[in-house]
Amino acid sequence: MKNTSKKPSNSLLLSELQTIAEGLGQTFAPFCEVVVHDLSHPKNAIYFIENNLSGRSVGQSVTELGLARIQDPDYPAVIPNYANQFADGRQVKSTSIGIKNEDGEYVAALCLNVDLTLFNSFQAALTQFSQVQSKDVHETLDASNSDRIRDQVDAFAAARATTARALKPAERKQLVQELKKAGYLDIRRGMEIAAAHMGVSRATVYSYVR
Repeated sequence: MKNTSKKPSNSLLLSELQTIAEGLGQTFAPFCEVVVHDLSHPKNAIYFIENNLSGRSVGQSVTELGLARIQDPDYPAVIPNYANQFADGRQVKSTSIGIKNEDGEYVAALCLNVDLTLFNSFQAALTQFSQVQSKDVHETLDASNSDRIRDQVDAFAAARATTARALKPAERKQLVQELKKAGYLDIRRGMEIAAAHMGVSRATVYSYVR
């Protein structure tokens, strides 16, 4: 879709940008449109389009962002991930990269436009799928109740302004005695879970129980 109606003064640069656009567009197809703008010809700035999602054509005029770059050499070179939309209302995430010549003037731009339609659909589907009902119902499918044991260990350590693995031997012994009294060590693999969370061996926990 290269514009052949004119001979741009920066043809080599635009040709190289076209090659980059082709690679990016084909890599991220079918979600990403990549456009090369010739800012030296604002009235027909669109020089090349790869994976055309916007319905625009080569030779169309420059966008507002392109005009801003033409008018201000200090305009940011990279504008990443800004909200945009196609003519039909589809949401787009765009990134615009300005290219300067040796004189520090913007003469071209490479723009990526990602169609978010499918991604938004995925997000909505995942949100719906992950929703849970009956918040008043409490049940665990973990037969070992490992989280409950870890929570008890963490609560004991937090009350002493420390962590489970930083407990002193005397504190660990007291903790194990409390876990035993509460019945947590009678749970299947209770000793192993407590030992692992404290960073000690099962034999150490067993010695504290006796």
